[in-house]
Amino acid sequence: MSKYDFLDDAFFSNLIDEGTDFIPLLSSEDEEKVMGGNIPDVLPILPIRNTVLFPGVVLPITVGRDKSIKLIQEANKGTKIIGVIAQKDQTVDEPDAKDLNSIGTVAQILRLLKMPDGSTTIIIQGKQRFKVNEIIEENPYIKAKVSLVAENPTPKDQNFKALVDSIKDIALRIITESPNIPTEASFALKNIESPSFLINFIASNLPVEVAEKQKLLEEVNVVQRATSLLEKLSKELQMLELKNDIQTKVKLDLDRQQREYFLNQQMKQIQEELGGNPQEKDIEEFERLAEKKKWPKEAKERFEKEISKLQRINPMAAEYSVQLNYVETLLELPWNEYSKDRFDLKKAEKILDRDHFGLEKVKQRILEHLAVLKLKGDMKSPILCLYGPPGVGKTSLGKSIAEALGRKYVRMSLGGLRDEAEIRGHRKTYIGAMPGRILQNLKKAGTSNPVFVLDEVDKLTRDAHGDPSSALLEVLDPEQNNTFYDNYIELDYDLSNILFIATANDLSSIQPALRDRMEIIEVNGYEVEEKIAIAKHHLIPKQLKEHGLKAKDLTLTDEVLEKVISEYTRESGVRQLDKTVAKLVRYAAKSVVMKKKYNKKIKASELLEILGPGRTKDAYEGNDVAGVVTGMAWTSVGGQILYIETSLSKGKGKVTVTGNLGDVMKESASIAMQFIKANCDKYGLKPEVFNNWDVHIHFPEGATPKDGPSAGVTILTALVSIFTQRKVKNKLAMTGEITLRGKVLPVGGIKEKILAAKRAGIKEIILCEDNLKDVNEIEKKYLKGLKINYVSTMDQVIDIAVLKQKVANPRIIS
Repeated sequence: MSKYDFLDDAFFSNLIDEGTDFIPLLSSEDEEKVMGGNIPDVLPILPIRNTVLFPGVVLPITVGRDKSIKLIQEANKGTKIIGVIAQKDQTVDEPDAKDLNSIGTVAQILRLLKMPDGSTTIIIQGKQRFKVNEIIEENPYIKAKVSLVAENPTPKDQNFKALVDSIKDIALRIITESPNIPTEASFALKNIESPSFLINFIASNLPVEVAEKQKLLEEVNVVQRATSLLEKLSKELQMLELKNDIQTKVKLDLDRQQREYFLNQQMKQIQEELGGNPQEKDIEEFERLAEKKKWPKEAKERFEKEISKLQRINPMAAEYSVQLNYVETLLELPWNEYSKDRFDLKKAEKILDRDHFGLEKVKQRILEHLAVLKLKGDMKSPILCLYGPPGVGKTSLGKSIAEALGRKYVRMSLGGLRDEAEIRGHRKTYIGAMPGRILQNLKKAGTSNPVFVLDEVDKLTRDAHGDPSSALLEVLDPEQNNTFYDNYIELDYDLSNILFIATANDLSSIQPALRDRMEIIEVNGYEVEEKIAIAKHHLIPKQLKEHGLKAKDLTLTDEVLEKVISEYTRESGVRQLDKTVAKLVRYAAKSVVMKKKYNKKIKASELLEILGPGRTKDAYEGNDVAGVVTGMAWTSVGGQILYIETSLSKGKGKVTVTGNLGDVMKESASIAMQFIKANCDKYGLKPEVFNNWDVHIHFPEGATPKDGPSAGVTILTALVSIFTQRKVKNKLAMTGEITLRGKVLPVGGIKEKILAAKRAGIKEIILCEDNLKDVNEIEKKYLKGLKINYVSTMDQVIDIAVLKQKVANPRIIS
């Protein structure tokens, strides 16, 4: 590359004559010479299109218009100085004054060339900006009075230097990224010393619209012009990098496809020489397995159709794997394959009793089903739903039932399931499609009649993908599930021989239509006596075995187990009890390993040291205070006794109820109060008493939410006691709903409530006579020592519960 003075015609001519390839450069001194010189007031105007001439930049232009050729010829013979202005509209062939921009560039003709095709080309160099003041001639070509546009001085500060360096760096990156720009252009950019010429040179070669270049030309502030140029260069670089990325990806994809094609061709050749095509072998294997299947007619026809389609598909095609998966799924499903049921009812009963204590209703239902199955030979399996609190053995019961029946066991957790496709499957057209989890579990089981546990059916959710509980309506309907339709298989599948056992903690969250299809069997929580038996027969032997101890290494008495259950666990089931027993076993294991002396028969007094402090056990508190009555409550972790306290204070008849109560319990208090007011004569009370005293009813343990109608009789008894100042019968508890007419209605949770009362030292209980059937379901040994009074009206309750005897120091209520 050479530096030269562009005003030296002879030197420039030599370069042209020698045919030298060059990119013109300007030093600071060259720029001053180019920008200098006298410019006439009147200039011939050469309109150009598709580009803009910038000061200092050399530009070749092909001249074709007659006016322009005449202008060039005359100017070349004279001063060689012309004005160059870009057209506003590039499509105008014969522009006049209104079609030109007002700002242009003074140019010097460096060379005029006659081309072989007869056209004329000039090489011009921009000198300075000018502004058209007036058009004085339009024929034979445009002439105009002009004035030079002064450019602001080039700053010398670091900010401007950094701006110019940024422009140069991005321009060099564009040269590197673009396949259409020769790499030699980067040498030219690196050798340009003048900042203003660098800006003009890059702006001239920038691939943007003419209007954008014209704006850069018209900008006299070099800093602003440089900033605008930097923005346009940045956009151009981003577009270029994006195009290159796309082209690279396309090229890589093509290269990868070609490589895979050649490799597959080579592999195919190798496989043929080794003895056959693997795809053909797979199809032969599928056909061999299909011969042994007990296909339904529709399934067999579908398999033959799909295997035929698989043979026609190119193994390289994307749909080949989809078709292959479908054929494999059809083969793996246990069509008409059933395990043989074990009809030994005594052995089945023995297995159920071995694994689970209690749960008599469930065991009885399973044995009934086996009996009918043995007599009839074929029967649609029942859809059972075991409903009860956590930890009572609902899920593990399914495993015991499967063993008792001699069937395979399958468990499917539904907790948190929210996609209908999890039940019915996806359509096979989707990528990654698969059957629903019902059929997937049957594939694992290998039979079409397993014991299928649907765990946590009450915890199904729903979202935009559908409602899985609605999909289960078909699965759990004995009238429909013999033709269960899976979206992936697209064939009917018979689920009627499956023994479905659903488990749930809360029936209210199960869709009513789904709940209606299931046979609900309530699995109540275990009582203390039952938990002691479970711990002795199941939990302690299991924990000793898991911790490597023998029966002689640790003994837990009934007294210790009862203290553990009542003070260290608070649950309906035995899950927490199992963990607590494990802690006692670990204590023994640690003592054995460390060879420490310990009491192999743990005493109740040692539990504080081993397990820490427990909670206080419920206990009866006496009947010395008027208005305090013992009620019985049901909770999710079992029954407990509940005290109701009442007090009177001088006032205007206001009734206050506290203790974190629900609306139903508050309504019970209102009914009780209204009943006493309506029947005050029966209790020797005057009507004005209720206007002179404020009543406060409180349920202790305020942090615990309480609700339900079963405290009605207890509240009424407490109110009668406080207004009459009479004692309540000693060691008496009660439960029941009341009405405004004084009727006592039945309530639930009787078994849990009675056993909780017995543990608390209660000797006598008041129940609604309609609850007799619930009491009859409780084993007699648990009722020993209890007197149960059955009533139908509140008058009977008061006669039994409220004594004629006054409390000590009775208040005068009037």
